[in-house]
Amino acid sequence: MTIRCFLLTASLLATAAAAQPVPTDADSGPVMAAASAGAGPFKAVVSAANPLASAAGLEILKAGGSAADAAIATMLALTVVEPQSSGIGGGGFMVYQPAKGALGTIDGRETAPGVASPRQFLDDAGKPLSFMKAATGGRSVGVPGNVALAAQAHKRWGKLPWAAVFAPAIRLAEGFVMSPTLARFIAFGQDSLKQAGPEGRALYFDAAGAPLLAGTQFRNEKLAATLRSIAAQGPDAFYKGAIAQGIVQTVTTAQANPTAMTMADLAGYTAKLRDPVCGQYRQYKICGMAPPSSGGVGVLAMLKQLERFDMAGLGKDNPVAWHLFGESQRLAYADREKWIGDPDFVAVPANGLADPAYLAARSALISPGGRMAKATAGMPAGAPMARVNAADNEVAGTTNFAVADAMGNITTWTSTVEKSFGSGLVSGGFVLNNELTDFNFAPEDQGVLTANHVKAGKRPRSAMSPTIVYDSSGKAILAIGAAGGVTIVAQVTKAIIGVLDWGLPVEQAIALPQLIAIGDRFAVEKGTMLETMIPAFTAMGHSPVATALPLKLNGVQRVAGGWRGGADARGEGRPAGY
Repeated sequence: MTIRCFLLTASLLATAAAAQPVPTDADSGPVMAAASAGAGPFKAVVSAANPLASAAGLEILKAGGSAADAAIATMLALTVVEPQSSGIGGGGFMVYQPAKGALGTIDGRETAPGVASPRQFLDDAGKPLSFMKAATGGRSVGVPGNVALAAQAHKRWGKLPWAAVFAPAIRLAEGFVMSPTLARFIAFGQDSLKQAGPEGRALYFDAAGAPLLAGTQFRNEKLAATLRSIAAQGPDAFYKGAIAQGIVQTVTTAQANPTAMTMADLAGYTAKLRDPVCGQYRQYKICGMAPPSSGGVGVLAMLKQLERFDMAGLGKDNPVAWHLFGESQRLAYADREKWIGDPDFVAVPANGLADPAYLAARSALISPGGRMAKATAGMPAGAPMARVNAADNEVAGTTNFAVADAMGNITTWTSTVEKSFGSGLVSGGFVLNNELTDFNFAPEDQGVLTANHVKAGKRPRSAMSPTIVYDSSGKAILAIGAAGGVTIVAQVTKAIIGVLDWGLPVEQAIALPQLIAIGDRFAVEKGTMLETMIPAFTAMGHSPVATALPLKLNGVQRVAGGWRGGADARGEGRPAGY
């Protein structure tokens, strides 16, 4: 694998602040995934972005744990082996379908501390800070939500004792062999890690200050101790005890951008139960997260706007199918930028955005023959009259994992610390997020606040899109999610089209090449069949650019005989089952 750099602002996304270039987890790779990225059928299966994390979840399944138990174990293991992407110092969203009972969704998104204000990321002259200046250090850290999310999930759907699900991650923290992917990300993120504070420097670099190399026997004793404390004492150990004190100390004394986070900020955090966003696509039901995630409404919109087109008949090799997909993205992303924020703080017309009549009207703007001149936000029912568009700051990062157990429970959980190694700060052995940079840096336009402006206690908008798909009988048949910043919504939608319209197994749907269309930007994954379609896309009015994209999906699919797991062969993830 080689490091691929992708500058989110310049080459694809118009953001309010310059984002960092990020290495993806992959080569451009073949159009279809290697066989090792898909496996099954199994009685139970875990798919995660690191094989050690998949194995941790599988261990819990074999011990009789539920999908919730295994998902928690996987999240904890990823804290150890994929710290650049996610962990207990960040947050996430979980969609969970029990074998019997109603679908549940949990919002574990980070919150802004009490000191936060709309001017959080403006300089003294009132201009937005550069992305890296804003993201590095204490200013960007939100109150982490993953531990509270895990506790809520375990309370509702767990089967094994709370402490039992921590055992695999604790063993990993006591020693594992560092992967080439982790070593590359340490080298890539070393400026942030070194500038933010001393614990990251001590953990990820040798005595001479050089980044640790692939093959290193890596031990994180502080993280092992942290995990033992939470396992023994429950989530209060994280939010009210010595671990919380460590977080506050790290953020308030950071070498870069120290900020006054308090113990009250941590003690007051709650993971929220949200009503899922569900809708029909052909004969299937699609369910995902409600705002502040844009994933539920975004995935549904992209699909529903394509429903009147014969995507199956067009097929995956037809440029028209991909053009239609791109046009649907442009409309959905325009709505996202204008309307989505934290519904506890701003009016979010989620029901209007998911309304079939509204999406049919949006679909009517799409032509199979050519590109619409301008994709603008619509006016869904329930939308406030005074609202302005706001560009995105969300950069590539994050991870997703999906689990199905032998009892019929199925879940998908997207987890993040935002950019590579988050804020660069490390406390108690775990990376602290830079999630607050997912807020709009410029909080208003012409005196009108954006939906996603910074405010104390507020959760930033997210592209995370954990999604469960049901067949016409109401049976869950697919759980999927992705990493990669704002591209997540389109990645998940592409994979669902691959399974439902093009009849592909989950790993082949994941491995389909990716197209991202936001505003006037139209990017295709370099080295894939989409690059060969550039002349056709140009003839339809697009200005396509072939580039490396930050892609990483994981999913599980119901098949004859059980479950199949799929992981993105562009990276190191692999499914594991029994």
